[in-house]
Amino acid sequence: MLYPFTASSSTPVVVSRLRRGSCIFAISAALTFSSGAWSQEGSLSLLAAQQRAVELSRQVAAKDYAVSSSRDMAVAAGQLPDPILRAGIDNLPVNGPDRFSLTNDFMTMRRIGLMQELTRSDKRQARSERFEREAEKGLAEKSFAVASVERATALAWLDLYYAQAIDAAITEQRTQAKLEIQAAEGAYRAGRGNQADIFAARSAVATFDNQSSEAQRRILNAKTILSRWIGKAADMPLAAKPPTNEIRLDPATLDTVLLHHPEIAIVAKQAEIAAAEAKLAEANKRADWSVEVAYQQRGPAYSNMVSVGISLPLQWDQKNRQERELSSKLALVEQAKAERDDMVREHVAQTRAMINEWENGKERQQRYENELIPLANDRTGAVIAAYRGGKATLSEVLASRRNVIDMRLQGLQLEAETARLWAQLNYLFPIDAVDSHQFMPIFEDSK
Repeated sequence: MLYPFTASSSTPVVVSRLRRGSCIFAISAALTFSSGAWSQEGSLSLLAAQQRAVELSRQVAAKDYAVSSSRDMAVAAGQLPDPILRAGIDNLPVNGPDRFSLTNDFMTMRRIGLMQELTRSDKRQARSERFEREAEKGLAEKSFAVASVERATALAWLDLYYAQAIDAAITEQRTQAKLEIQAAEGAYRAGRGNQADIFAARSAVATFDNQSSEAQRRILNAKTILSRWIGKAADMPLAAKPPTNEIRLDPATLDTVLLHHPEIAIVAKQAEIAAAEAKLAEANKRADWSVEVAYQQRGPAYSNMVSVGISLPLQWDQKNRQERELSSKLALVEQAKAERDDMVREHVAQTRAMINEWENGKERQQRYENELIPLANDRTGAVIAAYRGGKATLSEVLASRRNVIDMRLQGLQLEAETARLWAQLNYLFPIDAVDSHQFMPIFEDSK
């Protein structure tokens, strides 16, 4: 399962802010990265949402139960088997004058005994270690579950953030379009315009109304998905977006860092489990002894007796049984190692590709913010000035405004896609991974 490394193809959403007075939205606001949550009082930060999602996650709780189960089994597997209580009647006559008598025949005995299998300590230790490795695998699965929850919550939070932002951008454009209706009606009454301009302005408002309805649908869907992770907290207003130009991965050390990714750690622990089972199979080549002690009571005219015995399985065909079992377990060890190595290569390649996409998205995003959107706004300003001077039509003004909003939405859509890549890269590991193998320094693209 490699979904943490696969870029999402869900419907993109956008965000904007004012730039150059009240006309221009900028693509993002750079925030200072701090050790605390990115939050404002009364609002829901991304970090707070992730923490709540982990607290509410049942799959994380399920992994805790699995770890507890394996650890209990490790203790139980290290103990000697339970002793066996054995009772019975030996040599009871079934015919003749002494039939069914427990005391008349000297061979009849009432027996009670105890049998204990003496499992060697190395075999019991091997059984215990096998479940210890299972517990460690459960911890790796829990780490993977936490990272998955945090990543999914981040994606849902960002989708809602951008859906709300595009709705705000469309609302502002709709307000401007309504002012154009008033201007067209005033020009028509003054004899400087025509009804076609009024209809064109009203058509623009209707178009923005339709886009606003689509944005509301996206908000509702995004909030529904976010509530799947954090419940009613999804109704809270969102805090500022975290900086998406930094990730916790250094491309130069991916080969080493991803060796400790939770998903790869699960496969590595599976190899350790297979090795523990191979060790147990090796120990099984030496059979365990069983010891039995029994007390036998006979009739009053005869002496009571005590019996002592041992049992030992005869491993007469080790070549086709015990050695075959050991060979099978060793093959499983090599299988798990090969799968781990292949997974590392695949994850490194996919992660590098995602980093390339993220870096390219940031570059294109800057181009929208610094060039394309300002140029579109400058063109709109020029057309508006020409319209006021009677050198341009209202249709040209509306067309330039549509071009501005289209350019903004394209840039903001790109920002949303880049932010989603950031979330998938930044939360490959759990947030609270402080182990030296998991913690990675902040990497910021030099571009």
